[in-house]
Amino acid sequence: MTIQPFRYSKEEFARRGNEIYETQIRPQVEEGNHGKIVAINIDTGAFELAKDTITASDRLLERYPDAQIWCVRIGHKGVYRFGIGRLRRLP
Repeated sequence: MTIQPFRYSKEEFARRGNEIYETQIRPQVEEGNHGKIVAINIDTGAFELAKDTITASDRLLERYPDAQIWCVRIGHKGVYRFGIGRLRRLP
């Protein structure tokens, strides 16, 4: 498996991914799929829906081996959370 170089700056990559999700994909997938991952080919707008990023990305790469993939977690601001957030309890 060959790793493809990025064709866009990170800002353009994110802009394209978010725009495709908000305008084309979100209305199709949001209801009933809270927390699932959408892997989006930012060149074609094709997407795959799965419970995790690996599964969604692998499915998309089967169809589009050169895909530039942007992932979104439905109903969340980010795909992953960093830090302890709600888990931290103050005395």
